Amino acid sequence: MANTLWQVVAAYVFALVGGWISTSLQLPHKPLCALISFAAGTLLGVTIFAILPESLSASSWWTVFLALATGYALFFFISKHVHHVCPACAASHFDADATRHFSEIATALIVALAIHSTTDGLALGIQHEAPTMDATKWSLFSAVCIHKVPEGLALGSLLIGAGLHRSAALGWVAAVEATTLLGGVIGYFFLTNISTFWLGLIMAEIGGGFVYLAVHAVLGEMLKHGKKLVLTSFLAGVALIGILNVGLRVLR
Repeated sequence: MANTLWQVVAAYVFALVGGWISTSLQLPHKPLCALISFAAGTLLGVTIFAILPESLSASSWWTVFLALATGYALFFFISKHVHHVCPACAASHFDADATRHFSEIATALIVALAIHSTTDGLALGIQHEAPTMDATKWSLFSAVCIHKVPEGLALGSLLIGAGLHRSAALGWVAAVEATTLLGGVIGYFFLTNISTFWLGLIMAEIGGGFVYLAVHAVLGEMLKHGKKLVLTSFLAGVALIGILNVGLRVLR
């Protein structure tokens, strides 16, 4: 229990660190772009190297890919009809016009981010039900934490650009990202008797959301920045999770 809960809390802290940096320092967009692309690579990497193999070992291939497609479609629908589901993955959309109209999009943004952050926490929270998934646990934890930093950075930057005081902006980052803790609690305490079959499908659906975030982040950054920086950082993120996952499996 302690191991699972500290991972959820750590992911939340990483988001707060990102929010604190953006509300306290002036970070150029180039390093933010590299970090966003790197984080997107880790999300795709954990889906390919950890989530899908474990899901396929517990459920049939067609149910896994149906769940994967459902997760992708859910985030696509939220981004299209509610708001961009992740500020880090849509940082290029948060331009001056977006900040001027922040009051009009605030509710939609909070709803979209709450769903996204709850999913992050849920992914970490249900891992205690799979004692044989040590490699998946640690690669998933790494990917979520890495992704949380640019997420907090982008959200904090948007809030500052919208005219909020630094302390108020950080407070909103803390409040919105707290849904990560909610997802962890739901996963740990309310999905305790879930079978490995359904566990695999839930993880596959979360993986589908990760794929959407990764693809959207890379495409969004390449539209405004050099492809070399984006692709290099993205592939580095994929490689990191691949190496981490393979290494942990060998050690196990």
